[in-house]
Amino acid sequence: MSFTPGNLAALIIAASFSAGLNTYATLLTLGLAAHTRWVQLPPGLEVVGNWWVIGVCSVLFLAEFIADKVPALDVAWNALHTVVRIPVAALLAYRATEHLTPPMQIAAIAAGAAIAALAHTSKTALRVAVAPSPEPFSNIALSSTEDVAAVGLTWLATSRPWVSASIVLVLLAIALFAIRWVIRLFRRAFRSSVTALPQPPMP
Repeated sequence: MSFTPGNLAALIIAASFSAGLNTYATLLTLGLAAHTRWVQLPPGLEVVGNWWVIGVCSVLFLAEFIADKVPALDVAWNALHTVVRIPVAALLAYRATEHLTPPMQIAAIAAGAAIAALAHTSKTALRVAVAPSPEPFSNIALSSTEDVAAVGLTWLATSRPWVSASIVLVLLAIALFAIRWVIRLFRRAFRSSVTALPQPPMP
């Protein structure tokens, strides 16, 4: 992959969205791809191919794989990772664009953080909506789909960045819809609970 501004933009779009879903899966996929020389990453991202980085991300990915499939625990885990996923996406964008001009690098950092924030917010909102379900299968299926999407989009971004970015743009539109849907769902639930409260007797 040539490291033109356009290709880097596509890579950042895809990698940032993946990081918003599962940071450790994203870093692990990038690290293994770089270490095995399956692809050549931008010079600033070569650090992810270090065995220490790969090892730590493998352990954390396993921890997230388990925690993310346990009802209630997954909501807490995702809430805590607000301070991980968004900054890591911004850092990936920063490292990938080290050779570009400062204005372009700042734009890439802002875009990476915003895309990761949207992916993370939609994921967390869906988890909050699904968590009350008494059966665990919907939660496990949702988590597994996110894991596969994070790995698949990251891998595709290293070889077909524009294809991966196009898929992410569609997913971003779906994420916006999902966030709005969850907000409306909770508004209706709140109004229903308020209506169900006993009314004070008329004087």
